[in-house]
Amino acid sequence: MASAKPHSNTATSASGQRRANFGSLFFCPTCSNLLENPGDQDHIVCHACGDAQEGSQFEEIETVSRSQGSAFPSRLRNKRSLVQDVGETERVNATVDELCQKCGATEMTFNTLQMRSADEGQTVFYKCVKCGYGFSVNN
Repeated sequence: MASAKPHSNTATSASGQRRANFGSLFFCPTCSNLLENPGDQDHIVCHACGDAQEGSQFEEIETVSRSQGSAFPSRLRNKRSLVQDVGETERVNATVDELCQKCGATEMTFNTLQMRSADEGQTVFYKCVKCGYGFSVNN
């Protein structure tokens, strides 16, 4: 079984025809135009010069490609990595003078989250620094 290399290579099929390929791309031996992916076709016809290639000569070709994630930069991947980096840092909540309904302590931490639609207020989550009791208030 022939293996398409990740570099330019020329092979000769069983019928004696030469074919040039680069990775999984195949080129017309007459005009060097890029040929369509062979698939299950009996004949591959070059759209530039009309030369026809037997589809069977492409059947036993195995293409193996390898790449590293960094080889293809992506805005989404960069954003995800930034978000993960921020998520790994320790979050410090703000404190406020609020009476704990459970233990009577006067200091609580809080954070806010937009739980409902944008035209409605945020939900404030309180947590007692002394006993850990928590509750939320919709603003």
